[in-house]
Amino acid sequence: MEKIIFATNNQHKVDEIRHHLAKRFEIITLKEAGIDVDIPEPHDTLEDNAREKSTTIHAITKLNCFSEDTGLEVEALNGEPGVKSARYAGENNDPEKNMKKLLENLQGSENRKARFRTVISLILNNKEFQFTGICPGEIKLSPSGTHGFGYDPIFVPEGGNKSFGEMDKNEKNQFSHRRKAMDKLILFLQNNAE
Repeated sequence: MEKIIFATNNQHKVDEIRHHLAKRFEIITLKEAGIDVDIPEPHDTLEDNAREKSTTIHAITKLNCFSEDTGLEVEALNGEPGVKSARYAGENNDPEKNMKKLLENLQGSENRKARFRTVISLILNNKEFQFTGICPGEIKLSPSGTHGFGYDPIFVPEGGNKSFGEMDKNEKNQFSHRRKAMDKLILFLQNNAE
């Protein structure tokens, strides 16, 4: 089974991706690869932040790897929080505070349109490839549900009638931005990996 490093320490993301790639690839986390680095995300785009992570890990390990960056982009807030999604309310990455700030910033706005967008940067045989997944939806007035992570309790996907926070993994996967990007990655790997 081919090993690929997933450049993250976020166990939620690892579990989600292993669920889909387990039959074909062994997904190794940074920790399992013995890498203890905090990779900065200094860029203004998800694409550049994803590339920063994958190229950093590839430079250290020389192994095939992939990384992803995901942002919640809210139309009425000019695409915020976007690349700052995890640290919207401060550097300590507090999901509750992030949601609270977002809901406060949207107060009085009738436009609740938003989308989750994931960009995956894969380095395979020393070349970079990118894959994007988008899930349109809208922001609820208040959080509901305890599943998922991040902004899941306040995001209702287009075509759904409850928040990601109220959905189990299988329900969420029908809409998931990460799943859409991952499906493109899986297809690419199946067609191009040796």
